[in-house]
Amino acid sequence: MATTADPHQHPLRIANFRAYWLSRFTGTIAVSAMSIVIGWQVYNIARETMDIRQAAFMLGMIGFAQFVPLFLLTPITGLVADSFDRRWIVRGTTALLVLTAATLWLLTWTGHLTLGVLFVAAVAFGVARAFSGPAYSALAPNLVPRAVLPTAIAISSIAWQVGTIAGPSVGGLLYAIHPEVAYGVATILFVVALLFMFLIGPVPQPAAQTDHRPLARIIEGFTYVRRNRLVLATITLDLFAVLLAGATSLLPVYSRDILHVGSQGLGVLAAGMGIGAAVTAIWFSVRPMSTNVGVKMLAAVVVFGLAILTFGIATPIVNLLGIAPGTIGGIPVQPAFVLSLVALIVAGGADMISVYVRQSLIQLHTPDAMRGRVSAVSQLTISASNELGEFESGVMASLLGPVGAVVFGGVGAIAITIGWARLFPELGRAKTFDPPEILETEPEHGEAKP
Repeated sequence: MATTADPHQHPLRIANFRAYWLSRFTGTIAVSAMSIVIGWQVYNIARETMDIRQAAFMLGMIGFAQFVPLFLLTPITGLVADSFDRRWIVRGTTALLVLTAATLWLLTWTGHLTLGVLFVAAVAFGVARAFSGPAYSALAPNLVPRAVLPTAIAISSIAWQVGTIAGPSVGGLLYAIHPEVAYGVATILFVVALLFMFLIGPVPQPAAQTDHRPLARIIEGFTYVRRNRLVLATITLDLFAVLLAGATSLLPVYSRDILHVGSQGLGVLAAGMGIGAAVTAIWFSVRPMSTNVGVKMLAAVVVFGLAILTFGIATPIVNLLGIAPGTIGGIPVQPAFVLSLVALIVAGGADMISVYVRQSLIQLHTPDAMRGRVSAVSQLTISASNELGEFESGVMASLLGPVGAVVFGGVGAIAITIGWARLFPELGRAKTFDPPEILETEPEHGEAKP
């Protein structure tokens, strides 16, 4: 693992990690901006010929289009991350995102953008993320000493979460000007992310393994996750909780047809979870969590489910309480919109706690030579919970309506957490992030090579 003179120095004082952080930050802004613009365009185009439930189903299908390549490619993407230079994997996938964003800009500018093109772009996003996710996750531990890895994870999460705040807000505001402006800015940001990735110098790579066939090495990653019950519990808890409570995919529906706040309001709502998550990540970068990590993760997922439930029924709550619209400083204030935003901020903070614990446990409980494959398994479940969760939300919205779908998801996330606390007592017994002693020894197949 790459170290510097002081193994306890702050991660951002390490040049390679600093370039990595800036690349992830700018890339996340671009991805978040494009995601919100694509979703808004899909829903608006669909609403020209479809009712609310049918258009919501199309939103779900966009998520499914991103999930399919991730599902199909994940068995090999982890092996790729463990076999090749992880920097070049991220560089290649970022270049694909540059091409995708530039193509959407051109087609929007010339007036040739269609639902079919947006679905193709979603597939390209899925392919890029399938390869970049494991490489990104496995690269970070190679850039900092083990002693500061939890802090590096928190700081890396800040890059992602602050990008999640800025991206949707920027995307929504630029979309209000014109969609091509949003795609143009996203293209530029992807180029910047690519340039920062080229600033990362040589880093240690896992030792090449010549005694295993590729298929056997792929199976090793899944086998490790299955046998390590703590890693399995953290991965699957996120999978099922967010799969059910992925309400953010329905934000275009809420913005246009329930809260009636338009694209500007969509950008604010989409930034809500990022705001809560970024504040939490900043806190952890200063005061890293160190005790009762498993119990805190379980509690955070319950709070996440409650917050999503509140978001789903914000309008009925406001109507029940008889709170009338008002003004603050002459600016109209819609109570249901404010409550929805607060609920999403709380959900983002709770989700960040879960992400922080999950990523720390997975990275510190996995040998470096297997991090790419284990990260690929983790990414598959994250994608299932996010993109497949969007599909689930779209399907449920077409059956129960958007409000019913969100309520179902929030209650489901709480139920899953209670079940996982009983099924995996290892979660409750996880007091710290300290890995087993076996991970402090040399990897089975040799030292990581520079």
